Amino acid sequence: MQHSHSPHYQKNSLTLAGAVAMGTGVMIGAGIFALTGQVAEMAREWFPLAFLLAAVISGFSAYSYVKMSSAYPSAGGIAMFLEKAYGKGTTTAVCALLMYFSMVINESLVARTFATYTLQIFDATAVDWLVPALGSALLLFAFIVNILGNRFIQTFSFVMGFIKIGGLALLAIGGLWVSGFNFESISVKPEDTTISGFLGAIALGILAYKGFTTITNSGGEIKDPHKNIGRAIILSISICLVVYMLVAFAVGGNLSINEIVQAKDYVLAEAARPAFGQYGVWITVGFAIVATVSGVIASVFAVSRMLAMLTDMKLVPHSHFGMPGSIQQHTLVYTIVVAMFLTIFFDLSRIASLGAIFYIVMDIAIHWGVLKNLRKDVKASPTILTLAIGLDVLVLIAFIWVKIQTDMLVIWASLIGFIGIFLGEYFFLKHYRTQDK
Repeated sequence: MQHSHSPHYQKNSLTLAGAVAMGTGVMIGAGIFALTGQVAEMAREWFPLAFLLAAVISGFSAYSYVKMSSAYPSAGGIAMFLEKAYGKGTTTAVCALLMYFSMVINESLVARTFATYTLQIFDATAVDWLVPALGSALLLFAFIVNILGNRFIQTFSFVMGFIKIGGLALLAIGGLWVSGFNFESISVKPEDTTISGFLGAIALGILAYKGFTTITNSGGEIKDPHKNIGRAIILSISICLVVYMLVAFAVGGNLSINEIVQAKDYVLAEAARPAFGQYGVWITVGFAIVATVSGVIASVFAVSRMLAMLTDMKLVPHSHFGMPGSIQQHTLVYTIVVAMFLTIFFDLSRIASLGAIFYIVMDIAIHWGVLKNLRKDVKASPTILTLAIGLDVLVLIAFIWVKIQTDMLVIWASLIGFIGIFLGEYFFLKHYRTQDK
C-alpha cells in the first residue's frame, strides 16, 4: 500500500473571503458561546471590558503574525515562523507543539459547548455523559468534512459564518432593545471584581480572538498571501470584536451577573429567554450549533496542516499506523483523537484554562523570536513587540495566580504538559540527529 510523505497543500485554494470566514468561524465558535460565561465569572461586572481589552492585546499579538506572514507565507504558519526565529531545534518544536495543543484544546472546548447548547433543546442537561458524547460526535463529523477537501470547507465556512454573524448581531440588537438598554450586570464601579480576576478574565478573553492564527497556518493556500493574510487577520479580529461587544451588552442587559455565572456554559441561550421567550432560546441554540460546528471544522482544517508541516520539517515523530493516505490525513486523525480525549475527560472551565496558558506562552515565544532575531528582516517595530510581550506576561501571571488559588489541577496539568512536550521533543530530536549523522 502506498503512503504519501507530502503534506499535500493546495496553493491558491483559499480566497480572502474564505480565509476571513475561517478565522471568524473559529473565533466566534470559541469566543461567544464557549467563553462569555467563563469570562464573566472572573471579571464579574467588567466582563464586556475584558473582551474589549482582550481584543486590544490580540491586536498587538497579531502584529508579529502579520509581519511574519507577509514575509514568509506558509501552510505551516506558526511552525515556519518559529523555525525562522529559532532554527530547527527544540525551542521551535516545543513552542509549535504548544500552539498545536492549544488549538486542539480549543476544538474540545467548542465541541463541549456545542453539546451544552444542544441539550438546552431537549432539557437533558442532567445526563452527564451526553455532553462528551455529543462533543465527540461533532469532532467525528468535522473529520468527515475535512476529508472532503479545501473548497468544500471554504464554502461551508463562508455560508455558516455569514449565518451566525448576522444571526448573532440581530439577536444581540433585539436583546438590547427589549432590555431598554438597561445593563443590569455591567457597572463602572463593580462590587466584587478583583484586579487579578479581571486580568485573568482578559487572558481567557484572548482565546476568543486566537482563531486568527488559523489563517496564518493556511498561509501557503491563500491567494496573494503577502497581502491577503494580513488583511484577513485584521478583518477577522475587527468583525469578531463588534459581534462580541453587541452580545456582551445584550447578555448584560437581560441577566444579572449571578445569573450569567450560574448559566455560564450556555449563557447566550439563557439571556435570550427574558428577551424572546422559549423561541429565543431555540433560535440561539440553533446559532450556537452553526457557530460551534463551523468553528470546529475550520480549526481542524488548520491545525492538522500545522502538524503535517511539523512532520515534514522532521520536528515531530510520525507513524501511519497502517493508515492509507497522506501525512496530512494522518495528522487529521491524530488531531481528532486528542480532541476527543480532552472532550471526554475535561470540563469547559479547565479546557479553556489549559488553552489560555499554552497559547499565551507560545505567543510570548513568537514575539521574543521576532524581536531578538527577525525584526529587521520583517521590518517590525521593537516598541510594539516589547509591548505585546509585556501585555501577555501581565495577563498570564494574573491568570496563573487566580488558578493557583482556585483550581490547582489546571496548574498541574499545564506543568505536566510543558514537561512532557519538552522531554519528548528533546529526546526525539537528539535521537533523530544521532541517526542522521
